[in-house]
Amino acid sequence: MKYLFGPVPSRRLGISLGVDLVPLKVCSLNCVYCEVGRTTNLTIERKEYIPINKVLKELKDYLDQKPELDFVTFSGQGEPTLNSGLGKVIDFIKNNYQEYKVAVITNGTLFWDKEVRNEVIRADVLLPSLDAVSELSFLKVNRPNKNLNIDKIIEGLILLRKDFAGKIYLEIFFVPQLNDKKEELILLKEITQKIKPDLIQLNTLDRPGTEDFVKAITVEELQRIKVFLEPLPVEIIAKAKTRKQIKSFNKNIEEQILDTIRRRPCTDKDLTEILDIHLNELNKYLSELINSGKITSNKQDRGLFFKIKK
Repeated sequence: MKYLFGPVPSRRLGISLGVDLVPLKVCSLNCVYCEVGRTTNLTIERKEYIPINKVLKELKDYLDQKPELDFVTFSGQGEPTLNSGLGKVIDFIKNNYQEYKVAVITNGTLFWDKEVRNEVIRADVLLPSLDAVSELSFLKVNRPNKNLNIDKIIEGLILLRKDFAGKIYLEIFFVPQLNDKKEELILLKEITQKIKPDLIQLNTLDRPGTEDFVKAITVEELQRIKVFLEPLPVEIIAKAKTRKQIKSFNKNIEEQILDTIRRRPCTDKDLTEILDIHLNELNKYLSELINSGKITSNKQDRGLFFKIKK
C-alpha cells in the first residue's frame, strides 16, 4: 500500500488504519517538537497533493476485506487538510463502509476556511492541536507559514465547534519554557472555554523531535496543568508503554528494528526504507523502544540516529 499504513497502535484511537494524503513533509507549521522532522514545504495552499482516485482504490481493496479496526485515521507525514480531496475520501468511507469510524488528526490551522470545515463534517472525531494562544509562543513552538496568525486559527476552531456535531479532542503539546508558563496557561484556559472541545488532551515529547533543545515536561507538571485547566474535561495522554496492550502492536516489527540497528545505527528514514514501513507507523515503535530503554538516539550531521542502548 502506498497511501495507507498500519493498522497502527495508536495511543488515542486504538487500532487505526492510517491514510496519508500529503507527501513528506508538506505542512502549514514547522513545529519544534515534530517527530516526523522539519517541514520542507511550509504552505497553506490546498491542492490534490496525492491522487485521490488512487487513495480510494487502495481503501476499497483494503476495507473490502472487512479488517478489524477502531478507526480509519487521516494523519501521515504532513497536514491532511491541505489535500483538497479530503472531503471526497471521507464521503467515500462513510457512504460505503459505515461500520468504520473516521478520525482526522490535524494541526487545526485551516478551519477558518469554511470549505475545510465542510469537508470534515462527516468525520466522527477531529483531533486538532492548539499549542499556544499568544502570538509569541505560537511563533516559537509552531513556526507557522507567514500567512497564518493565531487569532485566525482560534476563530476557525470556535467556528468548527459550532458546525461539527462529532467529537473534538483538542491536543496541547507542551515544551518547557515555551508554552508552559502561567501567563500562557491562563490564555489557554480562556480560549479552550470558547472552543468547547469534548476533551483536552495534554501531551509532551515521546521521542526526539525536530530540534535538539526540545525536552519533555514531567508527569508532575502535566498533572499540575491538568488541575489548572479543570473543570474543563482534561486528560494526560497515556505513556507509550500502553501500546503493547493494543492487539495491533506487532512484536515482529519491534524485533526487526532491533535486529537492524544492532548491525549499525540508522535514522528513521533509513529504517522506513530497509523495513518498508511508513514513517508514522515506525515512530510508534521507536517511541516504545526508547521508553522501555532498549534503544537510544544520537544527533549527527545526517540526522537522528537510533542505536541499541548499552
